[in-house]
Amino acid sequence: MKIIVPMAGRGSRLRPHTLTIPKPLIPIAGKPIVHRLVEDIAGVLNQEIDEVAFIIHESFGKKVEEDLIAIAHKLGAKGTIYYQNEALGTGHAIMCAKDSLSGAAVIAYADTLIRADFDLDKTADSVIWVKQVDQPEAFGVINLNEAGEIVELVEKPKEFVSDLAVIGIYYFKDVSVLRNELQSVLDNNIIHGGEYQINDGIKQMMAKGMKFVPGKVDEWMDCGNKDVTVDTNSRMLGFLHNDGEHLIDYGVKQENSTIIPPCYIGEDVILINSTVGPNVSLGRGTHITDSKIKNSLIQTHAHIINADLDNAMIGNHANFNGNFKSISIGDYSVLE
Repeated sequence: MKIIVPMAGRGSRLRPHTLTIPKPLIPIAGKPIVHRLVEDIAGVLNQEIDEVAFIIHESFGKKVEEDLIAIAHKLGAKGTIYYQNEALGTGHAIMCAKDSLSGAAVIAYADTLIRADFDLDKTADSVIWVKQVDQPEAFGVINLNEAGEIVELVEKPKEFVSDLAVIGIYYFKDVSVLRNELQSVLDNNIIHGGEYQINDGIKQMMAKGMKFVPGKVDEWMDCGNKDVTVDTNSRMLGFLHNDGEHLIDYGVKQENSTIIPPCYIGEDVILINSTVGPNVSLGRGTHITDSKIKNSLIQTHAHIINADLDNAMIGNHANFNGNFKSISIGDYSVLE
């Protein structure tokens, strides 16, 4: 089994945090989004992963590439890097990894996290993960026939089709079939919204009678902007805490401080006269002094003083001293 991860976009809606690091490497509960995504998919599939292919922008740099390869190696898989240097759509991104598009594979976009537990339908040519939503008109949704098979993909329907939204994770029994259909999309310059779309390849597969079925997830967590990323961090902490995962480094230094779980606290964190939690992630080397912090995501080596934070997101090596509450500060920022 292979996992293909298109992640070339920088994540403009999550700026300033994505000015110095790609969005999929933003940590959620102490672990990069893409790392959690790949691990969660591997856990759902319960199959050996042979290769993880990442499609990135060349500007991400060698350090990012090394980190991604390490994620694959932790699963015992080969890691492969491909480049998409032009924003030409989901179909184009997948085809940038065409040398890896063979055999069974999952394609997953690296800006979402899931919680799921189900068995793949081995009789299907493809499984499309979906989640029931309250406002289907804001999403791409599936249309099912009486047998529960997917017969149509509808983008942001004006009239009700279904409330099952496509979350951007797909399984293909033989992904080379999708590769061939997407090659046809590129060759015939089939463009929607100015881009080559994965849906056009999928629709061609459906037209040839291939069987598509839904795979439902229990939880679907977005990381599109600051508020939903902080919320996703809080939700993930809750899940991990309930699973019994140890989230607080044994070496954390506390002086007259309280930790209210669930929290993730990394190595070399120092807490002085502070209350942290619930739903807080503190990255490695962060120092918190005379502060109260809840429902917040703070990355590595930040220094926080005299703060009362709620729904905050603070980047790496940032310094904050003040009385603001709901904030978003990027890497190496100083607010004193």
